[in-house]
Amino acid sequence: MAHSLSAEKRIRQNAKRNARNRARKAELKSVMRKTQAALAGSDVAAAETAVKAAIRKLDRDSTGPTLHRNAAARRKSKLARKLNALKAGKK
Repeated sequence: MAHSLSAEKRIRQNAKRNARNRARKAELKSVMRKTQAALAGSDVAAAETAVKAAIRKLDRDSTGPTLHRNAAARRKSKLARKLNALKAGKK
C-alpha cells in the first residue's frame, strides 16, 4: 500500500497506462490475425489492404510505450515478405 500522495498517484497512473496498453495490444493482435488470414488466402488486393492497415497500426503503436520500434519494424518486414511472396506466386 502506498504511503504518500505521490505514490498513490503513481499507482493510479500506472493502472491507466496498463489498461491503455492492454487495449492497444489486443487491437493490434486482432489486426495482425486478420492480416495473417488475408495473406493465407489467394486474394492479393485484400492482402495488400490488410497489410497496409496493419503497418499503419504498427507505426502508430510504436511511437509510444506500447510497442518497441524495432519490434514494429520486424513485424512490418515479416508482413512485407509474406505479401511479396504472395504476389510472386500469383504471377
